[in-house]
Amino acid sequence: VQLQASGGGLVQAGDSLRLSCVASGRTFGSYTTAWFRQAPGKEREFVGALWRSNIRTYYADSVKGRFTISRDNAKNTVYLQMDSLTPEDTAVYYCAGDSTLILSSLRNPKAYDDWGQGTQVTVSS
Repeated sequence: VQLQASGGGLVQAGDSLRLSCVASGRTFGSYTTAWFRQAPGKEREFVGALWRSNIRTYYADSVKGRFTISRDNAKNTVYLQMDSLTPEDTAVYYCAGDSTLILSSLRNPKAYDDWGQGTQVTVSS
């Protein structure tokens, strides 16, 4: 499976941005898709995930209420809608996926087999 993320950019605090992640090589089926981010000098952290076949979404506390994950199965695309952005959201954002992930590993980046190349999001104050 190949994942390709896009949609990053430079925005101001309070703005919105939508990231896209296109999956090729499979249909979503029971595939879990997630977004992670990594700021300079920090570890990669969980942002949110769409568990298997659109069963449920999970979010990090830091983005809950501001970020929304959705999926368009016809386009094999997962979206991360980011609203009310703050400078603390500045990072490289990665989409990830896995077809055999267990729920307890949802927030662990090492549990994901498939990764996109990352897209930079920069939020200025």
